[in-house]
Amino acid sequence: MMTEKKSLPNDSHLIEHPLDHVELFKGHFLHAFRDQVRLPSGGTATREYVIHPGAVMIIAFLDDGRLVMERQYRYPVQQVMIEFPAGKLDPGEDRLACAQRELLEETGYRAKEWAHAGVLHPVISYSTEFIDIWFARGLTVGERQLDEGEFLDVFSASMDELLAWSRDGQLTDAKTLTGLLWLQNHLSGAWPLTWHTV
Repeated sequence: MMTEKKSLPNDSHLIEHPLDHVELFKGHFLHAFRDQVRLPSGGTATREYVIHPGAVMIIAFLDDGRLVMERQYRYPVQQVMIEFPAGKLDPGEDRLACAQRELLEETGYRAKEWAHAGVLHPVISYSTEFIDIWFARGLTVGERQLDEGEFLDVFSASMDELLAWSRDGQLTDAKTLTGLLWLQNHLSGAWPLTWHTV
């Protein structure tokens, strides 16, 4: 019996088309633009946004089931934040290689097994940033290799602790909250992962 293919919706009534493109700022890794766009209604609007090179986040399991976490001061929000290890991609860098590099540099851990979970877009209203989500296990610890000017604490936490901190407003980082969604669903068996030895 043939099954009918479900067609994707036609989104043409939602799409905005660029009319003008102006560079506002080019920094070390952020690049800001202001575009004039034609709206689906035929009118025009201004869109300001930041080009971002992309990043990775690592959900790393210790042998006892606890998770490798970081505490880092984030200047824009003037707070020390609880986060999964993460970092930005270098130009042309493979995403798994970036995840391996960032885990080692920030925490000192290497992982024997890796699994790709998915991707998240943390700030879709004003940035092209995406974050690739990776899981890691079979950890061995070595020396951290922090970048110049990078200061962070590495610690471990249980799933229950992370959920309680999220509920109580101590953990508010968007990528880490999305990582917790993946972690919960993986641990429940709802979202399986394919592990690879590297």
